[in-house]
Amino acid sequence: FLEERNILTVPKWVQHYTLQPTPEYLRTLEFTEHDDFTSSSRLNENCIRYVPEPSEKLGYFWRATAMDPRPITVHEGIPGHYFQLCLSWKNQDPIRRHYYDSGANEGIGFYAEEMMLQAGLFDDSPHTREIIYNFMRLRALRVEVDVKLALGEFTLEQAAKYLQEKVPMDEQTARQEAIAFSTSPGGAMTYQIGKLQILKFLADTRMQQGDRFNLRAFDDFLWKNGNVPIALQRWELLGDASNVPK
Repeated sequence: FLEERNILTVPKWVQHYTLQPTPEYLRTLEFTEHDDFTSSSRLNENCIRYVPEPSEKLGYFWRATAMDPRPITVHEGIPGHYFQLCLSWKNQDPIRRHYYDSGANEGIGFYAEEMMLQAGLFDDSPHTREIIYNFMRLRALRVEVDVKLALGEFTLEQAAKYLQEKVPMDEQTARQEAIAFSTSPGGAMTYQIGKLQILKFLADTRMQQGDRFNLRAFDDFLWKNGNVPIALQRWELLGDASNVPK
């Protein structure tokens, strides 16, 4: 699909993003996510995301995955995190092979969701498009919860209840989200901020390059340098250092 729509170049050496049943030794930790994105020395192996058994009690993300695995696959797998990490691990610059902060990475994952939505991947399923729209709502609400937790305007219980009611999502997932945000202030907002930075980067590149602009070339550059902050990518591609702190 990515190649057919001229969105991204997919090297033939990239392996598969797979969903596998959660092994016994990880089942006590099924309340959280388990991904083996491989590594720079294991690029010949498939990526594995462990999923729980189908159940009426599945949480927010697992229920979405059971309904249609494509939204999670687009963010976590291909063309999202797994694919981006594989390309970055092959970067000729060793410094750019390593992950430093989540702004660019989560921005790319979130950008990939809307990119595939706009490209028509989910045109066959209104319910899947609803999942994508709800993921967008979640990322926007995360910004508010992240800030209010950091400022002491939300307790953990208030943050969880807010997410449970406003997303909406199940109580356990909402509490896990609140706990995660409280232990890593600023992390939850990187999805939204990273995506907005990428969209501005995309628009400005189109304006600067005019008729020479090629979406596939832009996305190839973005993914290859996906561990590099977007402000530095702008500086390299557009010669614009206005977003780089002096």
